[in-house]
Amino acid sequence: MGLVKIDDELHEEARRASAVMCRSINAQAEFWMKIGMLAEANPTMAFIEIVKAQLAEANVRLVQPIAA
Repeated sequence: MGLVKIDDELHEEARRASAVMCRSINAQAEFWMKIGMLAEANPTMAFIEIVKAQLAEANVRLVQPIAA
């Protein structure tokens, strides 16, 4: 574990986003870093594809929407 220096403005954005997403500021920053790393490693994947792949890898069962 270590310290990461980030811009005050980015820290404030992480704080606001963390409140919306019910995460700690550290968890929000960690999420953004992980998604950013995955996006760089998989430049053809959309954000939602990356998230779905991570959920599938963690064996999270996604609820399918009900067709109208």
